[in-house]
Amino acid sequence: MANVLHPSTRNGATRTLRLVAIAGAFAWLAPLTAGAQELVQPKELIVDKRLPAAQAQRQILAARRYDTFWTTGEPEMARAALAPDFIDRTLPRGRVQGIEGPLAASKTFHAAVPDVRCDVEQMIVAGDRVIAHLRFTGHFTGTFNGVHGAGQPIDFIATDIYRIRDGKIADNWHIEDNLTLLQQLGIVNM
Repeated sequence: MANVLHPSTRNGATRTLRLVAIAGAFAWLAPLTAGAQELVQPKELIVDKRLPAAQAQRQILAARRYDTFWTTGEPEMARAALAPDFIDRTLPRGRVQGIEGPLAASKTFHAAVPDVRCDVEQMIVAGDRVIAHLRFTGHFTGTFNGVHGAGQPIDFIATDIYRIRDGKIADNWHIEDNLTLLQQLGIVNM
């Protein structure tokens, strides 16, 4: 892109054609932002160039909806992102399988950290997978497992691997930095 904007370029038509070519190469991203401003935006988006543009769009949209759900807690957002037969492949002990599992987990987490925010540090899209590196922040002002928060800051990371089928997340493998979270909640001292 530096060559496109370089002042030594004398031919304005060549510059315009290069800009149009660059814009065209990324035109498939437009539907991801049109009407979807309320969805979280990945800070870094890496997409396999061999992936058909329409497939990449559907996968990114499903991931952004699900990642936004962790901030908003809105069940409709999770239902829009997850397949009806969604399977949590790393199901935590005590969590129910299917869509109801994340809905319950989000409700519990929002009760503890009402101002929770889920940022997508990076999103990688390849094949039928989306990998999301997430950062959760907020303040523990609610209650978790009988412990009452005193406003302490919460800041931990998680990584999710989504398998997308027909524009919805069919499977999820995830790992969270639960030790850091539990330390910040004051449940574990180290």
